[in-house]
Amino acid sequence: MSDNILEIRDLTVAFRTEQGPVEILQGVSFDVKAGEIVSVVGESGSGKSVTSLAIMRLITDPNAMISGTIRYKGRNLPGLSAREMRKLRGREIAMIFQDPMTALTPVHTIGWQIAEQLRIHFGVGAKAARTRSVELLGKMGIPDPERAYGCFPHQLSGGMRQRAMIAMAISCDPAILIADEPTTALDVTVQAQILDLLQDLRREYGSSIILITHDMGVVSTIADRVLVMYSGRIIENGAKSDLLDKPQHPYTLGLMRSIPPMTGERPHRLPSISGSPPLPGNRPEGCSFRPRCEFSFSKCNAAPPLFRCNEQFAACFLAENGSHQWQRNSAQERTGE
Repeated sequence: MSDNILEIRDLTVAFRTEQGPVEILQGVSFDVKAGEIVSVVGESGSGKSVTSLAIMRLITDPNAMISGTIRYKGRNLPGLSAREMRKLRGREIAMIFQDPMTALTPVHTIGWQIAEQLRIHFGVGAKAARTRSVELLGKMGIPDPERAYGCFPHQLSGGMRQRAMIAMAISCDPAILIADEPTTALDVTVQAQILDLLQDLRREYGSSIILITHDMGVVSTIADRVLVMYSGRIIENGAKSDLLDKPQHPYTLGLMRSIPPMTGERPHRLPSISGSPPLPGNRPEGCSFRPRCEFSFSKCNAAPPLFRCNEQFAACFLAENGSHQWQRNSAQERTGE
């Protein structure tokens, strides 16, 4: 029996436009094991948040066209009725949204919003829901949780709102928690505290976590496995230790170069990836990363499949011959050796 709690196969999300269908996600496939922290990393516009919204079935645009399978504990989520999905959403699969100021309802207090979820999913009374909500706020490290329970979102700082969002997300002990850039726009001290809270959640409840981020430093801190997305496709997949130590795709290498070194002389300016990601309706032929890649060569005019490199998978022809062959092969072709 598979130990995967979530299995996604060939997930494609497209939207009808006047110019025809535009694909945002292109055949995304990955698994999440029970108790695993999987980080999805990539630049803005790579498809990370759309993937999470598709899992939660929160893409409601009538022009959206979604195909593929999303299996949670063997159940295909796209095949569930709206009522069945509402019972599962928040109870078994919860989400921390990117901006707590817009995700939280401004006309209700923080405590009311947490307690509402407990009342809906567990049918508990108002007093029990309040007690549990205050307990969760305290567990998230919010000072004076009784006072915070009665506060409106605008009365709390960004870090405190994010903690309240996490308290709401874990209130029903979900099996899967999707955290969409939970540390964005927070100072480094609060970022570290939020990451510690997520790791505590995994230890205490055994929850699987899908952490969406563009920060490779966050990835190196918390992830067990890393998925690298670019232009709506997963282009590298591997264990954190392998992927960060030996990236097999030039895009992953570019992201790694953007991390300031922990030791030695600090560079005056960090290297950057030239250019910008392509728009979904204007992707280049072949490899989408080709126009920005310093290692591109003739084969890149065709779209590469995922090649296996030891325990990693990379969608790059230069990874076709195994670990770290791509740099040498690319140099040989460019110099004619």
